[in-house]
Amino acid sequence: MKKIVLASVIFLSALSITAKTISVSEQSTTYSVGAQNALTTTIYQNSKDDVISRWKNYLKDFKNEKIKLDGEEMFGNNIVIKEWVNNPVDIYTRFEENKEAKTVKLLVAFNLGGAWLTSTSDAVKYASAEKMLKDFATKTTKAPIEEKLKVAEKLLLKLESDQKDLEKDNRGLRNDIEDYKKKISKAEEDIKTNEANQSKKKAEIDAQKTAVEQVRSEAAGVN
Repeated sequence: MKKIVLASVIFLSALSITAKTISVSEQSTTYSVGAQNALTTTIYQNSKDDVISRWKNYLKDFKNEKIKLDGEEMFGNNIVIKEWVNNPVDIYTRFEENKEAKTVKLLVAFNLGGAWLTSTSDAVKYASAEKMLKDFATKTTKAPIEEKLKVAEKLLLKLESDQKDLEKDNRGLRNDIEDYKKKISKAEEDIKTNEANQSKKKAEIDAQKTAVEQVRSEAAGVN
């Protein structure tokens, strides 16, 4: 029972996470192709490896020629984003991890085919890319928390099931007590009846002994 209580405290602590606001901004970032304008956002409660894996799978959901990780940089070749009129783009991504804070900064640059995406060069595509990053960062930040929630909810169901079992046992024990009380009460009445019957039987035995002695006396008087 102590282990269950301790586990509950741990999960409650894990779920007590300060609300995080996911935002996307612009900054210049250096890639293998030089310094380029990038959209950047921060992902919380994740490791770099987890974010890299999730981002790679996210990019693979689009039609593409190749998604490749080379050192600290991921390259998505000829990725087709339907909302962008099927014009393929190259996506360059870097990942900066803060292990102590458990955060990963995602820095993504979009090569539109000779021009790099900025908020001023193409406001429509920039808004779309901004939404892509924000949705990804929000979902990825929530993922480990939701997993902890599932485990915590599973533990809660176990505790509630244990409580129901205890309540059932309690009802059973109380019913046993009532049955025992009834049995004791009946046994006490049976004892009284038994003792009364014993008294009657003793009187019958004494009377019969007297009758036996009389018969013996008669038998002895016959010569």
